Amino acid sequence: MASHKTNLIPIADYNYDLPNEKIAYHPKENREESKLLVYQKGVISQQSFQNLPDLLSANDYLVFNNTRVINARLWFQKTTGKIIEIFCLEPQEKEIVQALSETNKSVWKCMVGGAKRWKQNPLEKQVTINGEDVIVKASKGQYANNAFEITFEWNSETISFSEILEELGNTPLPPYIKRENTLEDETRYQTVYSKLEGSVAAPTAGLHFSDNILLDLKKKNISTDFLTLHVGAGTFKPVTSETIGEHNMHFEVFEVSIELIEHLISNINKRIIPVGTTSCRTIESLYWLGCKMVLQQISNSNPSLELTQWEAYELEKEAIPVEKALEALVKYANQNGKKILGKTQLMIAPGYKYKIAKGLITNFHLPQSTLLLLVSAMVGEDWKTIYDFALDQDFRFLSYGDSSILLP
Repeated sequence: MASHKTNLIPIADYNYDLPNEKIAYHPKENREESKLLVYQKGVISQQSFQNLPDLLSANDYLVFNNTRVINARLWFQKTTGKIIEIFCLEPQEKEIVQALSETNKSVWKCMVGGAKRWKQNPLEKQVTINGEDVIVKASKGQYANNAFEITFEWNSETISFSEILEELGNTPLPPYIKRENTLEDETRYQTVYSKLEGSVAAPTAGLHFSDNILLDLKKKNISTDFLTLHVGAGTFKPVTSETIGEHNMHFEVFEVSIELIEHLISNINKRIIPVGTTSCRTIESLYWLGCKMVLQQISNSNPSLELTQWEAYELEKEAIPVEKALEALVKYANQNGKKILGKTQLMIAPGYKYKIAKGLITNFHLPQSTLLLLVSAMVGEDWKTIYDFALDQDFRFLSYGDSSILLP
């Protein structure tokens, strides 16, 4: 369990007034033209995001999340003409990559719009994929933990669920963007460097980066690296409990190469800046998993690479050096396929001591959200000053909104 102090923090302390007109419902015309709030050692200023490379130096090391968003929103029409919306959250029992490669059948936890109207089972939709006519059926199962079990079945041994989603699905815009999808969303709700599909929400801090900005970073010899954490719908889950300790954090799956861990070790004296809360959670989770290996809580006989919600706060007492923890991960990865596949439930909240991240590039988050807690863990009570500045200067908030670079 978390430290007594962290557990008892009231979530009401992390509330602020977010008017609807401050929420960005559409992306800016050009990615890099969003505003950039710069917070450096307590001082706040405003820039354009395209100036980011000029604010960084060769002593900085950026870590990006290259996950790719899947078309997780599906619409089926009943025989009466009524539309049922199905939002795929995560596979029922399998890892996301495995579930996306399934043929014939795949079972997912889903949110359903119009569930009470869904009496007819299954719903059907016909689609042509690779010249093949495919009938896709969706059957509604049990309801548990705010989601339905939906079984998708289709008449093909060769077509994967990934291909079904690609053809039938739509961009899974966040629940607060209450509008129809557009063609623009298909490209703008992906980062330009997205690679490995598996997210149902974009790692939005990366949406501001264009190919030009990535090139400018390279010209300035600013080190960059990529990891993969598949963002789950839990990222939007509000904290409904009175205190942080009562909130049940969501698990997310990540994949990290041995090269990235080695680069973290060789750049440990640089200013390591994760791009987005997902990259931040991943590199911090790596440290704690390394600690568990040093303490022999993870071994080849007990290979579960899983970090639960409050473990970091308990492991903090062990004070294992960062390099030693990461070197244990490298050794493990060398014996297990040259990469780390893990799951993290890490809750980064005020009282958490960052081990690897020395800064953060991130958007502006919902009131009383776990993402705002993560920001506060980095900048302390200054989060209020930062958000007040952003609101006063008409920054755009949330997924399609403006950006900040936090350098405490």
